[in-house]
Amino acid sequence: MDANAEYLNYIYQNAQMGTETIGQLLDIVEEKEFKDILNSQYKEYEAIEKEAERILREKSKEEKDISLYQKVSAYIMINVKTLTDKSASHIAEMMMQGSTMGVIDIIRNNRKYQEADKEIVSLGQRLLKFEENNISECKKFI
Repeated sequence: MDANAEYLNYIYQNAQMGTETIGQLLDIVEEKEFKDILNSQYKEYEAIEKEAERILREKSKEEKDISLYQKVSAYIMINVKTLTDKSASHIAEMMMQGSTMGVIDIIRNNRKYQEADKEIVSLGQRLLKFEENNISECKKFI
């Protein structure tokens, strides 16, 4: 697989994991203000996912979904971590931890694929800024 396709699939999978986990959390969160922020984050993950998918198809490459194992693991982890504490503060902390790991991974991949097509690098930067913003938004609920 070429570097552009690898990088795009990374972006695609990252955004897909965001929509999967936030989709699950939206059924758990009760606080309206926090739920509104999660809805907004969901929409942006979805937009990034669709943009990565569009570019992949434009380049005649196929998107690779996150694995069933990753989906099930995330689902179970969320259920376990919210079993006894469904508060906005606790879920915001979980989101911040996930986004922080995401930021580290995105920075690593942005460096690794810095020679990729400008459109793809730009999408990677968009994802990075978005994850950093998610951390800031979640801080309000800690």
